[in-house]
Amino acid sequence: MSEDFHVHGPHDHEVEHKAHSGDPMAARVAVMTAILATIGALISYQGGATQNAALLYKNDAAIKKTEASDQWNFYQAKSNKQNLAELGATLATGKASDDYRTEVERYKKEKEKIMADAKALEQASRDADAKSEESMHLHHRWAQSMALIQIAIALAAITLLTRQKWLQWMAYGAGIGSLVVGALAFAHV
Repeated sequence: MSEDFHVHGPHDHEVEHKAHSGDPMAARVAVMTAILATIGALISYQGGATQNAALLYKNDAAIKKTEASDQWNFYQAKSNKQNLAELGATLATGKASDDYRTEVERYKKEKEKIMADAKALEQASRDADAKSEESMHLHHRWAQSMALIQIAIALAAITLLTRQKWLQWMAYGAGIGSLVVGALAFAHV
């Protein structure tokens, strides 16, 4: 039902009227607005994509950190077993003492692998955190670019309503600023 009619904002009717009036300034501003809106759609997409990437990296970092914590807990359990075997070797004599010493060596070797795994998982967590931070930085760049595009579009609409040439130049400036910030985001700066 609601798609049967369209409600214009207070300035939309005037902007549309000016755009169709045959005025060359209105036509230029209308074309500029359409171009800015298209660029804005692309910028918005990139901003969303980088935000999603940042969230995925942050999630991966949390998972790796949890896995590293599990490995360190496993390492601690092996240390406890090693300590008990060392105590057993000290208290026992003969073959029992030798069996405990064999267990001590086995626990030492197992702990080395567990420690290496835990450290690798911690590094993977740090790497994913770094990627998340980089993606969020890019997301902020895209968001800044989008804000400038929106300002440029608003200034273009005001230009049509007021016929002020200086507003048109401000709209151009905001649009160019948006492109510069967008280019920085695209270049990963």
